[in-house]
Amino acid sequence: MGGSGGIGVQRESVAGDPVDVRAALSRLRRASGLPVAFGGLLTGTGRYRINELAGTETAVLHGLDILQGNGLGGKAAALCRPLAVTDYSASSVISHEYDAAVAAEGLRSVLAVPVIVRRRVRGVLYGALRRPVRLGDRTLSAAVEAARELEQALVLQDEAARLLSLARQPTAADPAMSEEVREAHGELRALAQRIADPLLRQEMLAACGRLAKASSKRPEADDGAGPALSPREVDVLACVASGATNVVVAERLGLRPETVKSYLRSGMRKLGAHTRLQAVIAARRAGALP
Repeated sequence: MGGSGGIGVQRESVAGDPVDVRAALSRLRRASGLPVAFGGLLTGTGRYRINELAGTETAVLHGLDILQGNGLGGKAAALCRPLAVTDYSASSVISHEYDAAVAAEGLRSVLAVPVIVRRRVRGVLYGALRRPVRLGDRTLSAAVEAARELEQALVLQDEAARLLSLARQPTAADPAMSEEVREAHGELRALAQRIADPLLRQEMLAACGRLAKASSKRPEADDGAGPALSPREVDVLACVASGATNVVVAERLGLRPETVKSYLRSGMRKLGAHTRLQAVIAARRAGALP
C-alpha cells in the first residue's frame, strides 16, 4: 500500500470491471516486491482503462486510457507478452504518449503484463519502482502469475455470464424446463462459490432461485411451507440431480466427499427421501431445484 499520505487502492465503478483486478494488484505487489501497481481491463476495441491503483501517491494514472501499441502497456498488449523498461521516460523501445502521467507519479522502472483470456487480451497489469533498476526474471514471473490469477477469475465470470444468459431465456419460465437449463442451474450454484465479486455471486444465486421456482410443480412452493434446506444442501442436490457422484460433487463445490455425504443425508432427511433420486424429485416439487 502507499504511505500515510498515499491514496492506497482506489476503485472506479466501471461496467464489466471485476473486483478481482484489485486482488491481482495486491498479489503482484506482494509477490514481486514492487511498491506500485496499477491496471485495468478492456473498455473498447484496442483500448484499456487504468481504473485500479495500488501504492500510488497521486491519482494521475486513474482513468487513463491505454491504446494498443502505445506506451509500455499498449505494446505488451499488442505483442501479447510481458515487457519491462529500466527507465520509462528514457526508453527507446516504447512510444511516449503517457510520459507526463508516468513522470507525475515519479515512476522509473516499469513492467507491464497483458491479461489474456482465450487468446484475447482483456487487460493490462503494471508494476513499478520510483528508481531506475533493471527488473529481473523473478520480478517479471511474479507479475505474470498475478495476471494468470486474474485470467482465471475472468474465465469464471465469462462462464457465469453465459449461464446467467441461459437462465434468462424464455424456457426458464416454462414448467417443462429443458435439461439444459437444469444443468445450468447446477453449474450456476457450483460456480457461485468460486466468484469473488459479491454482487455477481448474489445475482447468480438469485437466478438459481428463479429457475427453481419457475419449474416447481407445487403452486404453494413460494409460501415457505417446504423443507428448509440449507444453501449447501441445495448445492449438493443440484449436483446430484445432474448425475454427479459424491466425489465429483466434492470437486465441483470444493468440499470433502465426507462433507458432501453429510449434506446429502441431512437434505434427504428433511425431504423425507430414502434415495438420491427421491431427494432430487422431492426438492424439485418443493421448488428448491428446477
